[in-house]
Amino acid sequence: MTISIIGLGLIGGSFAKDLRIAGLATELLGVDSSQEHAARALQLGLVDRLVSLDGALQQSDVILLAVPVNAIETLLPRVLDAIRPTQTVIDLGSTKFLLAEAVRQHPNRDRYVAAHPMAGTENAGPDAALAGLFKGKTVLLCDLEWSAPDACKTALELFYAVGLKFEFMTSEQHDRHAAYVSHLSHVVAYALSLAVQNEEKAGYAVPRLAGGGFASTVRLAKSSPEMWVPIFKQNREHVLKAIDAFSERVQELKRCLEANDFDKLEALIREANQIRNLL
Repeated sequence: MTISIIGLGLIGGSFAKDLRIAGLATELLGVDSSQEHAARALQLGLVDRLVSLDGALQQSDVILLAVPVNAIETLLPRVLDAIRPTQTVIDLGSTKFLLAEAVRQHPNRDRYVAAHPMAGTENAGPDAALAGLFKGKTVLLCDLEWSAPDACKTALELFYAVGLKFEFMTSEQHDRHAAYVSHLSHVVAYALSLAVQNEEKAGYAVPRLAGGGFASTVRLAKSSPEMWVPIFKQNREHVLKAIDAFSERVQELKRCLEANDFDKLEALIREANQIRNLL
């Protein structure tokens, strides 16, 4: 099959690498709004040819939308307007409900599969693409009852080929879960980065002296605002609830320190340790 990837950064580029290894695509076509990224993706061999969006829609069996969610919101109706009944459109965005609502009544809605592969790094661009990024990870597939059976089959074949496991839910459930297990992590990393940088300016905290715990916690703060501001905007309500829940637990830990209640602090840490049973 001919597969077009719209967006040749970390996610799109990593899919290109794994699809090539799997041999699922007879040809990989690439589309990117950045000429520099497009040229680099071609140079790296991520795709076989660069085409325009219209060219991708005309020539592809499958169209993967691997761009920021605000761009998906704009592109998805246009893509569905143009596709044929045999084509499949899959988005790989980190939010789902707003996108689902935007095309719920579209006459070609059944050609669209809403998906979110729960994998990534803090890096961006074609050079960030990694073979094996998705192996053993989970893809959240949403509202499949609105997608045609053959479109679902195509999407499952594609995700299986790159090593993803499947979870099924509604788009609304997705956004609530993602707020806690993905989006909140980025909020915390950004806040920690800002706090430490503020202390460094005051001459107290020196990040280069920090150990692995700090590095692993703050790693996500390197993630780009171009990607994450639209995610926070589209999932604002659930992210706010997640921040409130997190803030309450931070305050609970703070109250233990203020009261010198180290027995309660130990109990809370032991409760937190139980996360190892969930991961």
